[in-house]
Amino acid sequence: MNKKSAGESASKRPVKKAKSVPPRRTPPNPTELKTTAALQTTLDPAEINHLVALKHADPHRVLGPHSSEDGVIIRAFRPEAESLEVVVGRKRPLPMAKTHAAGLFEILLRDLTEIPSYRFKVHQSGGHVVTIRDPYSFSPTLGELDLHLFAEGRHEAIYEKLGAHVRKVDSVSGVSFAVWAPQAEGVSVVGNFNGWNGQLHQMRMLGGSGVWELFIPELGSGTMYKYEIRARGWSPFLKADPYAVMMEVPPNTSSIVFQSTYKFGDQKWLNERAKQQHFRQPLSIYEVHLGSWRRVLEEDNRPFQYRELAPALADYVLDLGFTHVEFLPLKEHPYGPSWGYQVGSYYAASARYGTPDDLRYLIDYLHQRGIGVIMDWVPAHFPKDAFALGRFDGSALYEHLDSRKGEHPDWGTYIFNYGRNEVRNFLIANALYWLKEFHLDGLRVDAVASMLYLDYSRKEGEWVPNQFGGRENLEALALLKELNEVTHRKCPGAMMIAEESTAWPQVSHPVYAGGLGFDFKWNMGWMHDTLKYFQTDPLFRGGNHNSLTFGLIYAWSENFILPFSHDEVVHMKGALLNKMPGDEAQKFATLRALYGYMWAHPGKKLLFMGGEFGQWREWNERESLDWHLLEDSLHKGVQTLIRDLNRIYGEENSLWEADSEPAGFQWIDADNASENIVSFIRRSPATGKELVCVCNFSPVPRHGHRLGLPKAGKYPLLINTNAQVYAGEGSEVETLVAEEIPLHGQQYSSIVPLPPLATLWFEVPK
Repeated sequence: MNKKSAGESASKRPVKKAKSVPPRRTPPNPTELKTTAALQTTLDPAEINHLVALKHADPHRVLGPHSSEDGVIIRAFRPEAESLEVVVGRKRPLPMAKTHAAGLFEILLRDLTEIPSYRFKVHQSGGHVVTIRDPYSFSPTLGELDLHLFAEGRHEAIYEKLGAHVRKVDSVSGVSFAVWAPQAEGVSVVGNFNGWNGQLHQMRMLGGSGVWELFIPELGSGTMYKYEIRARGWSPFLKADPYAVMMEVPPNTSSIVFQSTYKFGDQKWLNERAKQQHFRQPLSIYEVHLGSWRRVLEEDNRPFQYRELAPALADYVLDLGFTHVEFLPLKEHPYGPSWGYQVGSYYAASARYGTPDDLRYLIDYLHQRGIGVIMDWVPAHFPKDAFALGRFDGSALYEHLDSRKGEHPDWGTYIFNYGRNEVRNFLIANALYWLKEFHLDGLRVDAVASMLYLDYSRKEGEWVPNQFGGRENLEALALLKELNEVTHRKCPGAMMIAEESTAWPQVSHPVYAGGLGFDFKWNMGWMHDTLKYFQTDPLFRGGNHNSLTFGLIYAWSENFILPFSHDEVVHMKGALLNKMPGDEAQKFATLRALYGYMWAHPGKKLLFMGGEFGQWREWNERESLDWHLLEDSLHKGVQTLIRDLNRIYGEENSLWEADSEPAGFQWIDADNASENIVSFIRRSPATGKELVCVCNFSPVPRHGHRLGLPKAGKYPLLINTNAQVYAGEGSEVETLVAEEIPLHGQQYSSIVPLPPLATLWFEVPK
């Protein structure tokens, strides 16, 4: 292996045995070049055989320019060529000798003491001639430090080295290719530039790193390529680049060279974000599947592209008052109905909706309109598609070979080998890539529970205990902790959010305090318990009252997000509206009451698209949301309620400043199961500002309900989910006046006429 640094000029390399490097000398005219074109090769036949079989670990050792005692030998392997000439500088072409029938050509440039600049003229059948630079005349584009850090799993910008990158080497523009495939016997770059011929651009392995590399001059953005891999016991096979930043539109699977030219304009947003304490800020997230939020029906029902989506989505989100958008995974995935959760290419933005720079534009646009952007990220598993990561070099490279550790029984996917340094590096650098290169404000890490437990969704005998005999996946734990520490260090203000469905402790606590280091955890327990309560017929809700109140027992153990996500409106679960019991009016009233309760409950908010206007049908990723429903007053009323909830939520710091602290919440009455009523106070410890929420989840109005209140004075009504503006029945509820009648542990109280199936908010006087 040539151990010179990646940036050192190949043209300045001294020839073998030279004691010094004189200035480059170009002969003044062609007759001064002493050549021998008809030489007989001095190569070891075994080395030639490896080259011809495309299994040479270092083809640069054979091909390209090499010094000898007589001058410089240049070799090329061009099986498609009828003849080959070398052009040194601007001089006339010199014929090369074909020294092996498979297509090995050589020439000796006599008496040269340094490597000259040269090109090949390739004469092909039919008289076609192409002039090319020799890819085997360039130094490696990865240095020893790059390889060392990658082997240790600590190269935080490895995506700048592996993959395909437009760059200059020795002042020559081209594309550098590098791929990790340690068990391969040979690797070639193939693509639309070489007829997908694996003979023409064989790569070299850099030492024992397992990284194969080749710089191909005069290529650029738009080049389609794959890696042709030859592994022991396998026929040659093609793989997409794991570090490709762009892919073809599925179902096509070629990688594409892409060089970003986008210039962000959101630095002010990033500066402000870095100062935020997100757990003390309002956070109301609108979850979006980009391909089905809105479609262009007039153009064969195609989805919006990144750029055309930007203004429409920004206008809508701002109108409804959400603070953030959370996209289902936008990394390239071969199977559309996986919604992006079976990722084929971790570094490539999905080409279904445009280029990587188009996605940058969308995120930048939302930032400049004041909207944060989160994306779902999937380190728990990956699909088995033949073109992607699985059995990448003929071995279990990214995954465990043992199916008890390396395959997910529910999803039919592979599980990453979290204990392998290079795999850990792949994932951590990938998180940084999306946060740094696309300016995302956070990653929601999918299926964390499946990573934490070795026996997740497995029966006895189907899993392997850890070294201590336990069920905890120690390697995954180490990865998650390192992931959160690195992302917070490198990307100030970025949020890491865990979808973790078990009672694993301290998920959203810092690593230095014994936690996993996430900023937030989805409160899946609250979601399931709450839906269980609201799906129950009101006649029997009293028996499920504990489901409504149990979440407040553990509400302060984590920084929680309350999610009504896409998972709750697919797979025959039905839309949120359809989960509600009763007739049409009762369904809408119950959904509105649920939203009022949710927005007042401790925890940040997340709502999947369509839920904000009460879509009837289950979500379908191939169809647009049912926007026509907004012509109906009931659906329009739900949307209006969400708009008002978000507006007041953003203004009332009592609703978000102390979400994760007992000081931010106080029950008024948690025990009225028989009447399906709960009431509580939300409080800002810093300002003393307070808000009272009271809910009547029965279909019966409670005209004479007396409610304990914390202070004397008048309590203006902020929200009544049964108001006519929300297409409710309306009621006589207005301002409350506290009487000095103690109740519910409070010094004051007031009669509150509670409408049926309604949530009310009142502002506590200062």
